[in-house]
Formats: sequence, C-alpha cells, structure tokens
Amino acid sequence: MPIPQTRNIGLPMMNLLRFKGLPILQQLHIEEQLLRTSSENWCIINDGTNDPTIVMGVSGKPAELLEIESVLRDQVPVIRRFTGGGTVIVDCGTIFATFICNKEAVPDLQPYPRPIMSWSSLLYGKVFQGIGDFHLRENDYVFGNHKFGGNAQSITKSRWIHHTSFLWDFDVRNMTYLKLPKRAPEYRSARGHLDFICCMKDYMPRSTFINKTVEATGTQFSLRSYPLEAIETGSETEFYPSTRFLTDEELEAAAAAGQ
Repeated sequence: MPIPQTRNIGLPMMNLLRFKGLPILQQLHIEEQLLRTSSENWCIINDGTNDPTIVMGVSGKPAELLEIESVLRDQVPVIRRFTGGGTVIVDCGTIFATFICNKEAVPDLQPYPRPIMSWSSLLYGKVFQGIGDFHLRENDYVFGNHKFGGNAQSITKSRWIHHTSFLWDFDVRNMTYLKLPKRAPEYRSARGHLDFICCMKDYMPRSTFINKTVEATGTQFSLRSYPLEAIETGSETEFYPSTRFLTDEELEAAAAAGQ
C-alpha cells in the first residue's frame, strides 16, 4: 500500500518512488511497466546506479554511437531502452529523474515532445533558480552552453514519460566508449565530450538537487511516497519489457555490418 502523505487539495495525485543505486535496467523496466500498465502519475528519482552502463535510445545504432571494440574488451553492458533520445553512459555519478503522466495530468499541456520538454524545463527552472545559467537548449539541460542533463521521451495514446539523466559527476575514461554522434545539437559545434559537458557538482549539492526536485514537483502535484514492493507485488497485468541488454553477438554483428 502507498504511504500516505499530506495532500495538496486541488492538485492531481502523483506517486513518488525514490531509490539509491537501483540498477538502471531495473529502473527502466519499472518505468516501462508503469507507463504501459498503470493509470496513475509517477515521479521516480534514482540517486546513481552502481555499475557503469551504456544506455541507447530505441533506434540507436551501436556502430554509429559506440566504440564497440573497447566496449566488448572491457565488458561494458549496453542497454537498448524503450524511449527515444541519445546514448549515455551512466554510473554512480548519474542522478535519474522521471515523470510518467496521464495526458490530462498537467493542465493545458499538449502531449507532444516539445511542449513536454518545455514544461519540464520550467519545473527544473525552479530547482536551479539563481544557480548558473540554466536553460533548455534544443533537447538538453545546460548551464551556459555546457550540457549536464540528457532527456528522452515516449508518448502513448493516453500517457507520456519524460526521463532525464543528470550528470552529477563523470569518469573521463567512460567517455571514450562513446563516439561523437552524427546527429548532434547545433550548439555542440562539433565539441568533444569533455568540452561539451559539465558536472552538476560544481553548482549544487547532490542532496539539495534531489530535495528541490521533489519540492518543485510538489508545486504541481500532490505527492505520496510509494514503496517499490507495492509495484512488484501489486501488478495484476502480465508485462514483458522491451528494454534489454544487447548481447556480445549483437554488438559484434552491428560492428561488422556498420550499424
């Protein structure tokens, strides 16, 4: 059962799931299940994932995005997720924040990628108010012209998900597994990974970011904390996630085919 919390009368309900170090594959499976089988609104915050893992969008091509030889040599796991967006490598330095909503949950919000992106940037504008030069640039959250947050979405007939990987900190070595994408935002200006990204740790304490994100969400939704066990035991709908690890054989075949 959900844990009751103070309700803001008049605001739509939203369940809040908070994790620390949940494996990213498990998180994505939970998100996909809640998008497909739940009729409630959800906010999910996961403070890091322990093992470095590459996560690709649903249509990403490994040969174009990954240094496959290095990935295979070092046995870095690669996930193909159920949402669009680009490729990231995540680890304990990544903070994940997700919103899963019914289309009518946010008043006057059109359920299309750009309006949802703009709505999210206004919410995070409250989180980063007075800190750095925060704004949404193309599809990224940036301080100035340096990216620290990457977004991806999926929109169904009646629901949508918007999830973000925030770069709290990163290991320089992990960036060598990623190629420069052929399709990149214009503001990137062909900059390499290290010249393009920045770390949130230089702007805000980690716990402050998480607490402010919950606080900002609470201005638009009535939040109640929800335990993971209730999701694992409460679903009556049989569900098979599409998000999965790519096998070594698949990566080798992609490298051979140039895809």
